[in-house]
Amino acid sequence: MTINAVHPPESRLPAMPRLSMFDPMFIGIDEFGEHVMLDVVYRNLLVAGEPGGGKSGLVNLAAATAALAANTRLVLFDAKWVELGPYINVADEFIGDEIEKGLSVLRRLLTVARNRYQWILAQRRRKIRREDLLSIIVTIIDELAMFTTVLGTKAQQEEFETLLRGLVSLGRACGMPVIAATQRTSWDIIPASLRDLFGYRCAFHCTTVGSSDVILGNGLAEMGFDASKINPDNPGEALLRAGKRVPYLIKAAYLSDIDIYAIADYAAWLRHPSRTTASSTAHRWEMAA
Repeated sequence: MTINAVHPPESRLPAMPRLSMFDPMFIGIDEFGEHVMLDVVYRNLLVAGEPGGGKSGLVNLAAATAALAANTRLVLFDAKWVELGPYINVADEFIGDEIEKGLSVLRRLLTVARNRYQWILAQRRRKIRREDLLSIIVTIIDELAMFTTVLGTKAQQEEFETLLRGLVSLGRACGMPVIAATQRTSWDIIPASLRDLFGYRCAFHCTTVGSSDVILGNGLAEMGFDASKINPDNPGEALLRAGKRVPYLIKAAYLSDIDIYAIADYAAWLRHPSRTTASSTAHRWEMAA
């Protein structure tokens, strides 16, 4: 599936350097109006909340940032197609509702991670650095539950969860962060063993106290960090748990559909400046045959 990208007029091209995933990613503001920035390149991000709470907005913001970042490649999972679909021409791989393709891509990503760690070991280090010039591979999964409980067979769903757990475990230090989102916040979708691998967790409005704890951590609701108390009529409000810091209120930035497609079209052109349309067929994997 290929979607033609708009070729921006030369007069509209901004004269500015490309973004870098090694720089903190802007995701919104806190309750004091200060910018909220996340070092996504060395952390994984888990986003959850009921429909309409703002979860998709944050996922699209991450996708837009990665699409505009230099030396960055995207691997996108979206069973609905329409949330991350605008970036189909930017992604190295786009997985819709084909779970077998998703399993194949996850296996390849784990092979890439293994090869990278062999290279890092040879450099006598423990993680990549900006000056290594290795591409950052950002994997974004919208609605995780579709791949772990709905699509395919039980065996395929279990394999998907196992492979994802491996990628989330390994990707952080080798420049392969994972951003996953779900509107089903229950222990069968996000077991604690998987949740705790995400250094960043963002909970939008949840329907129950238990759902809030599934994302932010056991017992945090009793301590006052309860996403079920977030006003459902205030989309974008969320509790963010970043590293060792206690959860705090943020307001996630919002991109309209027009914004999203404009960014996606420009990113596609930026990555293929000699073309008027973008191609989704060029996959440059650095794994052994």
